Amino acid sequence: MTIAQTTAVRPDRNSMDQILSTKERLQPTAPAISLKGINKAFGLVQANRNVNLSVAPGTIHGIVGENGAGKSTLMSILYGFYQADSGSIFINGRERRIVSSTDAINAGVGMVHQHFMLVRPFTSLENIVLGAEGGPFLGNALKQARTLLKQITAEYGLDVDPDAVVEDLPVGAQQRVEILKALYRKADLLILDEPTSVLTPSEADHLFRLLNGLRDSGKTVIFITHKLREIIELTDTVSVMRAGEMSEVIQTSRTSIPELAERMVGRIVQFEREKDPARIGKTVLSVRNASVKVDGVARLKNIDLEVRAGEVLGIAGVAGNGQTELLECLSGMRALDDGSIILSGQSLAATGSSLVRFLRASGVGHIPEDRHKHGLVAPFMAWENCALGHHRKSEFRRGPLMDITSMQADAGAKFEAFDVRPRDIFLKTANFSGGNQQKIVVAREIAENPDLLLVGQPTRGVDIGAIEFIHNQILELRAAGKAILLVSVELDEILALSDRISVMFDGRISGTRLASETNESDLGQLMGGVDNREGVHATTPKMG
Repeated sequence: MTIAQTTAVRPDRNSMDQILSTKERLQPTAPAISLKGINKAFGLVQANRNVNLSVAPGTIHGIVGENGAGKSTLMSILYGFYQADSGSIFINGRERRIVSSTDAINAGVGMVHQHFMLVRPFTSLENIVLGAEGGPFLGNALKQARTLLKQITAEYGLDVDPDAVVEDLPVGAQQRVEILKALYRKADLLILDEPTSVLTPSEADHLFRLLNGLRDSGKTVIFITHKLREIIELTDTVSVMRAGEMSEVIQTSRTSIPELAERMVGRIVQFEREKDPARIGKTVLSVRNASVKVDGVARLKNIDLEVRAGEVLGIAGVAGNGQTELLECLSGMRALDDGSIILSGQSLAATGSSLVRFLRASGVGHIPEDRHKHGLVAPFMAWENCALGHHRKSEFRRGPLMDITSMQADAGAKFEAFDVRPRDIFLKTANFSGGNQQKIVVAREIAENPDLLLVGQPTRGVDIGAIEFIHNQILELRAAGKAILLVSVELDEILALSDRISVMFDGRISGTRLASETNESDLGQLMGGVDNREGVHATTPKMG
């Protein structure tokens, strides 16, 4: 070969760079996150068992499973809240030792928890900077953060007022503050745990647009939810966990909601159940001209409604339109400023603990909207929470003393009947998954066979199998002639369970419909205060 020939076939430096660049692009990209052989036990409970997980960069990866399957525990290990008993964590191909959330943040991992980690009296900006001030002078840190946040909000379309006080923000905006906190700390991997459980449909849509934008910009998202429709709509891949193990990973485009549900619970899930025609009995609960102010703001405005034996009255509406205050008044937690509440013909004039005791004795059950705030005492053992509010029953008394043995036996029976996992009534309630905490509340109230059941968001944070079970329990009460008032932000839940539906808007009933004569579109209009039926509302069914 001549010198000329040798020169002719030798690529120049630019060509070499192109070849190397092409080879690099053809090399397999390291997973954004890889968990290998993760094990974690809490006492005798094995939360994670030899879990392997690999998530490709620039994707949205869903994780689904029954309550107690180990999803949140696994993510808490990745974020440094817990340490695995054994196993390895790799981020972008590099093994990392994560023993605290600081380690996770330094590795580019951010997490938005189901229950937000915000200081409510602080502004959005103060919350975002908190823990990442970068120096002793807060003023400089806030000034620099404000400039950087403008860039982040513009890049990702995050609409947040940096000077708004967090407790004054709607839930969707608070969640965006949490996401901004993670992005401000330069997170490339974002974990969201049940992110839509407290969002309205429009807020959830906004979140999905945001997450798609983050993916398109190269961020990786791990999305934990019980709402399988969201998994199908949003994710690229989905992992299914069962009993602490990773059972399979699926391309989302190759599965469906019924198939995912079956893979989760190991059986076919009935998404729809035919209700027998309502057999309406006497009026159990009447509310007349009910009005309430909270901190000087009218939250209930001349509410009128009736609930009769043998029916479910659904209360729909965007969160924050008075549903919470209505339930608080009906359950004895808040007094009316005006109007009346009549239970089985008797006006409820008392207030406070005496009214609550009277309601319990009169056969009123209450599943509160916020299980942590009003339904459970987290440090108590599970058997204690199973008896909470019913501890004065004669079955739980031995002379002047409480019969602890009877309470514990009753709790064990409820755990079996309502499939609470694990079956450890002596475990602190705080150590149960959110869905199993909800089952404890539901079991406590429904097992008492109440004549009137007040229900607030009964399936918030529970898996698809548990939703089916809870819905069946409510419909069985209805079939037994009980009266149920159901508050839910889930329109499909309202439509599936209700005989009549009243929609709340700005503290008022904007319209009432027979469930058989309405749909999500019609209810959505009422949720915005618009009645396209020109003020003609469905009436209460006749007594049969």
